[in-house]
Amino acid sequence: MNSLEKIDKNNIPQHIAIIMDGNGRWAKKQGQERLYGHSIGVEAVRESINACLSMGVKYLTLYTFSTENWNRPKDEVDGIMNLLVQTISNELELLNSHQTGLIVIGDEEGLPDSCRDELNEAKEYLSKNNKLYLVLALNYSARWEIKNAIKNISEQVKDGKINSKEITDELISNELCTKNIPDPELIIRTSGEHRISNFLLWQLAYSELYFTEVLWPDFKEEDLYLAVTNFQSRERRFGQTSEQII
Repeated sequence: MNSLEKIDKNNIPQHIAIIMDGNGRWAKKQGQERLYGHSIGVEAVRESINACLSMGVKYLTLYTFSTENWNRPKDEVDGIMNLLVQTISNELELLNSHQTGLIVIGDEEGLPDSCRDELNEAKEYLSKNNKLYLVLALNYSARWEIKNAIKNISEQVKDGKINSKEITDELISNELCTKNIPDPELIIRTSGEHRISNFLLWQLAYSELYFTEVLWPDFKEEDLYLAVTNFQSRERRFGQTSEQII
């Protein structure tokens, strides 16, 4: 019995989010520039998509580029943006054949024009697909997202559209980039780092966290199956006692 066959199909997380970490370290081990690791990491994206399709996962969110990543060397940032445009173009037909839709969360206006144009064309091309939604967190920061939500809600209060007593968890969630996406049940970080790195801070309130030593370019379908198997072994209580959820 392989790892996929061991997974309980009645307990599949509908939303898995991944912090794809380790491209640079992987490349260094190969004696290559950091950008080489990013290019090889594209195969790990394919593996993850295939695994999600096999399990019946509905949303796969990938932390692709954070607002803090602009602080990296310019050559690396430019290379990542070019690689992103090229990858989206190259993978479009494959995503379509897998009935995969595309969603982008983050500050798209801050992306280069070529990248933004490619993303808009891809989202439109894949707009009718709904078997799996690939969510790319691009130029994304959870603090930026929450700050914008606070600003928007403050303006609504100021304009008299709502009063402060009407501010609920649901209202805040509806002001976030993920307003139409369920919160992730499982968040995975590769490369052995044990940090959230400003990723989905509001949404992960009850997410299960899974950390693996595997560097992102080495991440395979099997690694995702192992993460889901681990997820299924946990008791998710949401503040209740074990006796209450039996």
